[in-house]
Amino acid sequence: MIECKQNLSKQLIVIVIIIFIIITSVLGVLLPKVLLPIYEKNIYALLKQPLDLINSNVEKAEFNSDVAYLYVTTDKIVISSTNLNKIIKLNPDKILKRINKNQGKFIYLGNVYYYYTDVDPYVTKIALTNDNYIKKIKTDILYTIFPVLMFTLLLVLGLILLWSRSLIKKIEHLKGKIDNLDNDNYIDKYKYNTDDELKSLSVSIDNMKNALKEQDEYKNQMYQNISHDFKTPITVIKSYIEAIEDGVEDINSGMSVIKEQVNKLELKVHSLLYLNKLNYIKDLKNYKKEKVDVSKIIGISTQKFKLANPNIKWEIHIEDKDTEFKGTTDMWEAIIDNLLNNFIRYADKIIKITIKNGKIIFYNDGPNIDPNILNDIFTPYKKGIKGQFGLGLSIVKKTISLFDYEIIVNNEKKGVSFIIKK
Repeated sequence: MIECKQNLSKQLIVIVIIIFIIITSVLGVLLPKVLLPIYEKNIYALLKQPLDLINSNVEKAEFNSDVAYLYVTTDKIVISSTNLNKIIKLNPDKILKRINKNQGKFIYLGNVYYYYTDVDPYVTKIALTNDNYIKKIKTDILYTIFPVLMFTLLLVLGLILLWSRSLIKKIEHLKGKIDNLDNDNYIDKYKYNTDDELKSLSVSIDNMKNALKEQDEYKNQMYQNISHDFKTPITVIKSYIEAIEDGVEDINSGMSVIKEQVNKLELKVHSLLYLNKLNYIKDLKNYKKEKVDVSKIIGISTQKFKLANPNIKWEIHIEDKDTEFKGTTDMWEAIIDNLLNNFIRYADKIIKITIKNGKIIFYNDGPNIDPNILNDIFTPYKKGIKGQFGLGLSIVKKTISLFDYEIIVNNEKKGVSFIIKK
């Protein structure tokens, strides 16, 4: 099947012509039917007025050449005006058989005839006419309306052509911007004279291009940071293997360092895989149906981290009876472990965890976070506190977002608080 490509101007012109045809048809068919009762009322008024002036000398009545008259006496004598045969080719007796009301109409040979009767004790006077009057009015209306419609059509077509040209230029401009999203040399010289939806779309395309550019730059930076983060332990492992092989380093001490670096590397790989896994987990949505007791997971996690730095004092306050939160045990272990792993590096003397009012508050008395990097600490491999970068906090943020929860970071007078809100 071959599709015929039509530009927007032609489509708009076709639409206007179709609307014109519909309006003309409606006015030509519906309007006369709607106005018919008014026309008939005028005809009956036209027929009624002269009857008061008609007497038995009805043959000479010439009030209106389009109206014929019948004069019927009590003796059933019928006298008709001379123009009766011009109005209707039917003898008076047969006409009288069709008249059964004070006023009305009947059809004869496909034509409509209107009558009005004036009855008194001595005589019945009847005025009769055809529907030429109504036909003439219908024709006059069409002749009056059609030129107005044609003028309106031409005016509307002209306005649409002017508007469509402007619209097409805007659409072509938007198409050009989209086609050059990845072209840094593209220069946008088009200027909008009106602040409309298309201008908003143009601004959105600019914002999208800037976002894509920033995302691309961020990915490049992230790849460099990941490479650096992975390269360091690999370099250390390689150096110690060579030192052991050359007999410079003791095997036991060298293997201890290698094992430590392998554990670090394994942790980084697991973190990267988990972060990538979250992109697929969010489409399943089963985790939103599950709930876990976060207080139990906090208790288990703190026991692990207490051994890492015995000098830190741990305080846990559970003030809520309901400590269940959406998510799975694995996901909350990842959240809490990554937060505490961060806290253990920066805390001075105290790490405090509080659950109250549907919130989980993690506090450490370490240094405040630089306000310039406060909004970026959850970005993967974005340089953060003391120049460090990694995946821990980004895993926390992304996992929390999957539950439709919120995490907020506040610099306190002394220390930092991470608050998870339902």
